[in-house]
Amino acid sequence: MGQRVVITGGASGIGLTFARRFHARGDRVALCDADASAVAAARAEMPDAIAVQADVTDPAQMDAFLGKVEQDWGGADVVCANAGTGGPAGRIEDLDFDAWRACLDVNLNGAFLTCRWAARVMRGQGAGLILLTSSTSGLYGVPHRSPYVAAKWGLIGLMKTLAMELGPAGVRVNAIAPGAVEGARMDRVVEMEAAASGLSPDDVRQIYVKGSSLRTWVSADDLADMALFLASPAAARVSGQVLAVDGHTESMVP
Repeated sequence: MGQRVVITGGASGIGLTFARRFHARGDRVALCDADASAVAAARAEMPDAIAVQADVTDPAQMDAFLGKVEQDWGGADVVCANAGTGGPAGRIEDLDFDAWRACLDVNLNGAFLTCRWAARVMRGQGAGLILLTSSTSGLYGVPHRSPYVAAKWGLIGLMKTLAMELGPAGVRVNAIAPGAVEGARMDRVVEMEAAASGLSPDDVRQIYVKGSSLRTWVSADDLADMALFLASPAAARVSGQVLAVDGHTESMVP
């Protein structure tokens, strides 16, 4: 299809799967990630991609990355504001403010910097898709995860507002809400939540499984399937929506 696709947090986890899947179908891919070694590996795997080490919380680094995309491509057709972090776990009275702020900085402020650029570029084009990676945690309260939940709810509010602002210009804005995604990142989250709640890691995993109607976790490829659909002509009238890919979450508490 030859679309120009920008992905933050694109050298690992969900973002890397997005990059691989868009790249495999012939799209041009530009990705950034804070992890230099992951960026180098992504560049080696996709040598024709733009792959830059950049921290989404640093305006200067993001300006440099997005400026290169704009200089090389003249714009973008799909922008995935995907970079995120799990943040700390614990009761709110026990949380450190700097850890709270760091979680919101990556998840929410990083999306702001990405979307601000995408909005300007796509408004000028009169077309485009902005896709934010939220979470089912952005739809429900989750004990011991208040910074992450607050950030992911914030992303949905940002998405809804941008869909209103940019819709008249022909720009669509949506959010994907993953459930529990298989992989190293969720393994770390399980360990963190187990420590905060006093449960065993196996108990925490079972809570996630039993809380889903399909009694399953999801894969990064499940999320990429949704992203590719939203970036296709078949989704031309889909905007302002939260697309949960989670096996239908019934509960996120024990």
